[in-house]
Amino acid sequence: MIPLGLLAPRADDAHKGDAGRVFILAGSKGLSGAAALCARGALRVGAGLVTVGLPKSLHDPMVEKLTEAMMHPLPETAEGSLSTAAVPEAMSRIAKADAVAIGPGLSQHPQTQEFVRRLLPQVIKPLVVDADGLNALAEDLTVLKQRTRPCILTPHPGEMGRLARLSTEAVQRDRERLAQAFATGHRVVLVLKGHHTIVADVDGTLYVNETGNPGMATGGCGDVLTGMITGLLAQQLSLFDAARLGVYLHGLAGDVAAKERGEIGLIASDVADRIPLAIRHYQQQA
Repeated sequence: MIPLGLLAPRADDAHKGDAGRVFILAGSKGLSGAAALCARGALRVGAGLVTVGLPKSLHDPMVEKLTEAMMHPLPETAEGSLSTAAVPEAMSRIAKADAVAIGPGLSQHPQTQEFVRRLLPQVIKPLVVDADGLNALAEDLTVLKQRTRPCILTPHPGEMGRLARLSTEAVQRDRERLAQAFATGHRVVLVLKGHHTIVADVDGTLYVNETGNPGMATGGCGDVLTGMITGLLAQQLSLFDAARLGVYLHGLAGDVAAKERGEIGLIASDVADRIPLAIRHYQQQA
């Protein structure tokens, strides 16, 4: 069971700064949707201010796509992904954030992957690494040893296989043990996504989620989850609490959407739009 009371009601005089500042490094040419869905996840879970750091050529179309988030254009490669030249400016922006997400839709461009590997050891703010951020780590796991603080990794089984140098089938055969061993061995909070998503804490504590449904097996749902977890971190939850509550609320929002619309044809924005209803249900149980 998920503990009650992890996300308390807001004070009457709360302002947007109290709800946390999120900075998301995401998106590339052809993959801007991942950045948009991640930002929506952070906004819908209650983050007060969300900024997306993205390749500069994506600025104008993303402004049209995301009304409530701010955009921070960064240096890009010729192919429209973040370049290594973006590291100093990204770090300057991270210094102003309460929580950071890196990875959705970044692409596997070699320079972008190097951008991730250079950036990660320097980030001391609460951090979530997903998608192409995980692919960059899979090329060089020693980056995790260079970090001074734990972070959250959110792989699906295929990404977990790349991180652990195993096949996807091997990951699925032994999910709990593998998640626990990787979390304790690399000093991370690991969210191994899938049916009954597993959250493993740095000390080996496990949470196995029971919300969610097969309709959520659709592109973009993982990006929404990354934004949700980051938004909860910005609201001062611990790494483990943000991860397990984010997973629980994400699945619950998917269950609400499936009850309204059915599982077949569910899309990620359906889930994102029902996060406030999931939060209300969670808070009413307390």
